[in-house]
Amino acid sequence: MKNKSFIIGLVLGASCLLIVTTRTVAADATLLNASFDIARELFQNYNEAFVRHWKKETGENLVVNQSHAGSSKQARAVIDGLEADVVTFNQVTDVDAVAERGLIAREWRRQFPNQSSPFSSTIVFLVRKGNPKGIKDWNDLVKPGVSVIVPNPKTSGNGRYSYLAAWGYALKQSAGDEAKAREFVVKLFANVPVLDTGGRAATTTFAQREIGDVLLTFEAEVFLTVKEFNAGKFEAVVPSYSIEADMPVAIVQKVTAKRGTAKVARAYLEYLYSDEGQGIAAANYYRPRSQKVAGKYAAQFGELELFSVEKVFGDWASAQKTHFGEGGVFDQLYKKSK
Repeated sequence: MKNKSFIIGLVLGASCLLIVTTRTVAADATLLNASFDIARELFQNYNEAFVRHWKKETGENLVVNQSHAGSSKQARAVIDGLEADVVTFNQVTDVDAVAERGLIAREWRRQFPNQSSPFSSTIVFLVRKGNPKGIKDWNDLVKPGVSVIVPNPKTSGNGRYSYLAAWGYALKQSAGDEAKAREFVVKLFANVPVLDTGGRAATTTFAQREIGDVLLTFEAEVFLTVKEFNAGKFEAVVPSYSIEADMPVAIVQKVTAKRGTAKVARAYLEYLYSDEGQGIAAANYYRPRSQKVAGKYAAQFGELELFSVEKVFGDWASAQKTHFGEGGVFDQLYKKSK
């Protein structure tokens, strides 16, 4: 039987915003975590663990509320007044956008280890059982007759990572030829029938609406979907080369100062780096920073060569401006692909 909560998440994936309360208790304190759409299952498990930890450490009953939507949509929601105590996004530019409005400290990357990124993911493929189109690597995605599902890079961090991963692969295959990379990405998006606004909505399109031959999404979403649809409907395909996707976190200091939640908000994000927090991330198919935990889960993750945004594109700010800004490279190539 499919996991009911996961299927509900798929059905709700296209909605603008979902807020979930982890427990119904008399609370001494509450937190709101604004997170990206496919992280529902991860933080459902993590919140339960942290609530137990906080009770043991302080004796306080804590309720953690969870808000989910696309990462960039969540950044906009916080800017527009969503009073989240913490944000757990999938792209640094989304945190930067909130920081630019004075809600998060400018030096947020220095507040926690690994530049405030407690775990990471990458982009891999989800195909239908038996892999009928024989998809093994990025070059198979541009073949005629292959239908590719990917979130919109303009609205989804998931989509931006997928776009940049394809670009990086094409650059590697062409020895750095930018024209060849452009040509490759045009061909890929010519095979995209629909652009959903977020990662979970794209999963819904592929898994529930049964559109497309292959889904590009975070590794965590791919393996979670394979696990939950245990009748054998889907298979994971790990490409030869992909992008390292950092998952940044930050305290929304303007909100925590107002609500008196600074201490518990910091503890909530710090605990993501604990053995238990890292283990929960790994169990939900995110790549932990802890070498001890990573070793325990080594067999779970496919072996592939990863590149960073900084290595290929300079930094996220440059990638955002060049590729995803209004009239940028993505807009130009997507128009050409259609």
